Amino acid sequence: MSAEIGIIGGSGLYDMDELTDREERFFSTPFGDPSGPYVLATLRGRRVAFLARHGAGHRISPSELNFRANIFGFKVLGVSHILSASAVGSLREEYRPLDLVFPDQFLDRTVNRASTFFGQGLVAHVAFAHPVCERVRTLMADAADATGARVHRGGTYVCMEGPQFSTLAESRLYRSWGMDVIGMTNLQEAKLAREAEICYATMALVTDYDCWHPDHDAVTVDMVLANLSQNARTAQRVIADTVERLGADRPCGCKDALATALITRPDAVPGRLRRELAPLIGRYLPVTH
Repeated sequence: MSAEIGIIGGSGLYDMDELTDREERFFSTPFGDPSGPYVLATLRGRRVAFLARHGAGHRISPSELNFRANIFGFKVLGVSHILSASAVGSLREEYRPLDLVFPDQFLDRTVNRASTFFGQGLVAHVAFAHPVCERVRTLMADAADATGARVHRGGTYVCMEGPQFSTLAESRLYRSWGMDVIGMTNLQEAKLAREAEICYATMALVTDYDCWHPDHDAVTVDMVLANLSQNARTAQRVIADTVERLGADRPCGCKDALATALITRPDAVPGRLRRELAPLIGRYLPVTH
C-alpha cells in the first residue's frame, strides 16, 4: 500500500472523522525503526500516511527521535509531500499562544543529531537556503486563514536540543537575534525531506511564550498540552484542507534536490549503499549487480 502525502504530528491529528480505509504498516529501514507504525488512510480522496512523531503515548524524546528512519519510511511509501505540525514557544510578543506560524527559515541549535542519509562512502550536499517548500507552506497558510485562526506567514524556527526548555539567557539571546519561534524537532525533518526529494512544510502551533516573557517564566508541560489540545481541531482542518488543495504536480525544485548534490564519483560508491539507499538515489545511481 502506498501514500501520496505524509503527515507528521501528534496523535490528535489521527482522530479525523473524515479518515477512511485505515490500516497500519510498520517496517524497519536501513537506519533502524521509525517512531511507530504508519497509519495509511484516505483523506479527501487522497491516500495519506500519518506518523506519530514521538510514538504512541509520546514516549520518545526529541533527542531520541530516529529522524532518518521516519523520513526514509515515508519515501518507501511513495510520499511526495510531508505536512508537519508541532508545538513551539513564541519568541515574539505578537505571536501569541494558540496562534499558527508557518516558518520559512530554521536556525540549528541541536548537537549530535543525525541529519543526513549520506556519508560512509557517498557524499551529497543539497541546497538548503530555502529549507521548506514554499508552495506547500503557502497552501497550508491559506488553509489556516480559512479557519479564522491568527496566522503568521514566514519567520525563523530555532531548533534546540532539549529536552529541557530554554534558560532565560538563551531565550533572551534568540530574541536579540530576531528569531520567531522555538521548538525541538522540525529542522532534521526538513533537512532529510530535502535529501529525500520530498516537499516539506510545517505548521508551528504556539503553546507558550517561552521563558523570556514575564508571565511565562516557568513553562510547564500542562500549559503546553492544554494549548495543544485546544488547537487540535484547527490543526486537523488545516491538514485536511491542505491535502485537498495539493495537486499531484510539483513545480518546485524539491523533487530534483539530489540532481546536482551527489559529489562522489559513481564508480566509487559502495554497492551496499546503492542497494540500501535505492529509494533515494536509484534514479541517479542504479543498483549494479
